[in-house]
Amino acid sequence: MPMSHAALEARLVAAFPDSEIVLTDLVGDNDHWKARIVSPAFKGLPRVRQHQLVNRALADVLGGTLHALALETAAPAE
Repeated sequence: MPMSHAALEARLVAAFPDSEIVLTDLVGDNDHWKARIVSPAFKGLPRVRQHQLVNRALADVLGGTLHALALETAAPAE
């Protein structure tokens, strides 16, 4: 069963509070998502580490309920 926008957003908000999160359903099937996350948690971290944090937060659903996730991450501009 695909992961709904609300379910994915709730998980990301729980993992990255005080973040700007924008989700895009890439093909309209709730199975292929793009997430843009701007989070203070990413400050000073290289992009690879930022993506690892997101992947860890969703580890139990990646490749299953959540088939594909394209990531765009950044720390807030100062």
